[in-house]
Amino acid sequence: MSSATTSYTLRYFDLIGRGEPTKVLLAAANIEWTDEHPDWPAAKDEQPFGTLPVLVEKRSDGEPDLVLGESATIERYLARKSGLLPADPAAAAVQEQLRDHFWDVLAAFFVQAFCPESVKADRKAVFEALLDRHIKYQTELLQKNGNNGHLFGDSFSYADAVSYGIFKILLIGAVKFQADISDYVKSKLTPEIVKNLTTSEAHPPLAGYVAKSATVAAVVQA
Repeated sequence: MSSATTSYTLRYFDLIGRGEPTKVLLAAANIEWTDEHPDWPAAKDEQPFGTLPVLVEKRSDGEPDLVLGESATIERYLARKSGLLPADPAAAAVQEQLRDHFWDVLAAFFVQAFCPESVKADRKAVFEALLDRHIKYQTELLQKNGNNGHLFGDSFSYADAVSYGIFKILLIGAVKFQADISDYVKSKLTPEIVKNLTTSEAHPPLAGYVAKSATVAAVVQA
């Protein structure tokens, strides 16, 4: 890829959803980007895999230098590029597995939100069990790290970014699809996770992003 890359475009819907962790990572890396909301589904076949989000990295002449689909790939590319993932493969994998399990929680939420009524109770139970397991695991990580507001070490990391982004989806964005989900998730949060979310939101590079969007701190502290 060219070293003359100067700009980024994030293609996603105009809502708080799967593109949110990518926005957090872009902001954390002090990368300016342009949000693009494709006409959907007309633009579906123009995307690498027919899905969003898509990140486009452009050269100084405006031509695409790199086009990435798949949320996890986009996130990890940005996290590695900006130093938010450890160079050590094992340490990086621990952060990546936290993200991947949380993505399973998010997927289970949307399954139960849109499934037929005949199976809704079962699907809801699966989501709630996954969320409980994730809350327990993430809380234990925060306690092990000294409850300093970060999941690993003493600075903002990939894990902090995706935790903030996915909790933002469940606490704010998902209300569009299920009115009571924010109150339910909020009732499950531990003090350690609340501190992690508010610490992440106060991370100075996120100031511009937070100012333009709904704040998680306002929800969890209400």
